[in-house]
Amino acid sequence: MKRWNGWGDDAIDFALGDDALVFLQERLGQGAKMNDATHRNACARIGPSRLPPHHLVDTSAATRLANALGQSLPDWLRMRYGRIDTAPDGVAFPESGAQVRDLLDYAAKCGALLIPCGGATSVAGHLTVPAGDKPVLTVNLTRMRALLNLDVEAQLATFEAGVFGPDLEAQLRAHGFTLGHFPQSFEYSTLGGWVVTRSSGQQSLRYGRIEQMFAGGRVETPVGRFDLPTFPASAAGTDLREIVLGSEGRMGILTEATVRITRQPAYESFHAVFFPNWDAACLATREIAQAKLPLSMLRMSNPLETVTMLTLAGHKRLIGVLETYLAWRGCGEGKCMLMIGVSGAKRGAKASLRAALALARDFGGVHVGRQMGDKWKQNRFRNVYLRNTAWQHGYAIDTVETAVDWPGVTSMMNAVEQAATETLGARGERVHTYTHLSHVYAQGASVYTTFVYRLSGSYEGDLARWRALKAAVSEAIVNNGGTISHQHGVGSDHAPYLEAEKGALGIGAMKALFRHFDPECRMNPGKLVAL
Repeated sequence: MKRWNGWGDDAIDFALGDDALVFLQERLGQGAKMNDATHRNACARIGPSRLPPHHLVDTSAATRLANALGQSLPDWLRMRYGRIDTAPDGVAFPESGAQVRDLLDYAAKCGALLIPCGGATSVAGHLTVPAGDKPVLTVNLTRMRALLNLDVEAQLATFEAGVFGPDLEAQLRAHGFTLGHFPQSFEYSTLGGWVVTRSSGQQSLRYGRIEQMFAGGRVETPVGRFDLPTFPASAAGTDLREIVLGSEGRMGILTEATVRITRQPAYESFHAVFFPNWDAACLATREIAQAKLPLSMLRMSNPLETVTMLTLAGHKRLIGVLETYLAWRGCGEGKCMLMIGVSGAKRGAKASLRAALALARDFGGVHVGRQMGDKWKQNRFRNVYLRNTAWQHGYAIDTVETAVDWPGVTSMMNAVEQAATETLGARGERVHTYTHLSHVYAQGASVYTTFVYRLSGSYEGDLARWRALKAAVSEAIVNNGGTISHQHGVGSDHAPYLEAEKGALGIGAMKALFRHFDPECRMNPGKLVAL
């Protein structure tokens, strides 16, 4: 059963061993165990619905609570402390595009605002319910999950937009195909959510980001149906797919998506390589990326993330043996780990791996085989459960991510980590902050930073602490020339920093576009830009 106030299935836990707890306590101090609000008390905070009856709309408090929040840290604080000050007035579960159209017409008649929802995995405030006099209807698409069409010759698959990642892959696997889109939220996020937030999967080096996969689809907008036909390529003016990608529900509700699919790989493996220091690892990763080898993944951790991952792995004796071996090979304190993934035909994949490892050796890289890679693959959708465990011990975990050209990668990492350290330090707290390059390109890389720090024990105190941290690291990103989001989207949390990237003229163009499809500004207000 899905947790109502945390991440994922309530039957799954990510246990922290004694060594890992000592590791956190030494860096941050002892965390205080938290007393969470009960589900009953949280539901009791939800007021009466302002929506008129509709056969598709559920106005029960439990359903409204389950669809009121995502997975950002402010969302967590509201859930855990039971501070549910705003919630949708009702939740609809359409089962077809025609029912979505009916709900848009219903909302127009009763003056309701609409928030599209899929798996509710957003970490950027996409589901934040606006306060005000207007009723709010959340449209949850997760009953729309069918494979509508499979074109084997063109390698195109059309799905309803509410399909979850595992469901999508299972339906394709039955025909020998894969989409290959594996964000960390894969188990609980939906195809429609991936498209409208410009998601990126862990193996995007082979399969592409969602914008390379999205070939066309259908959007129900307040002013009518918007169809996007598929073409292998087109020079016919503006690519209208691009105005749907990253639109975050501001122009309508995506009901169908046609995606470019790939044959299931015959072979796949993940391998760990260690480097003596950050500079060597960064140079090697850039060299491999710019060689444009047909790899499926390059993920490189800085020294503190490498230490953290090895500590959380447990198996202290085995990790000790590995550390001794690496030190003998020149990778001691300050070492960095690069994870290399290959997918495809066995012979070609192995040849790509050999070429990548040869480049890594030029920078002092030490290949330790695929055992750590196999373990990473096994746990890649479970590591996020650490957020639940950390909270139980009195610690918060949050992240921020950006992308920047190669000359700015190191300075960006340092600026973001320094901003977090100084901001919480000014409040008398320490932060355990570490970074990895989650996706790499010939031009540059994403810079993905994690922050672990103690909870204060009060809602107001923890929200103030998060706001200060979020503002500091976001300003560091903007000031160092990075995008405000590489893969999580903008939502309401990143919206204040968008104009620095788009400029006033660009923001104006986005506003005009959204008003064209949504003249009364009913669709997901407050996300991306204010209208």
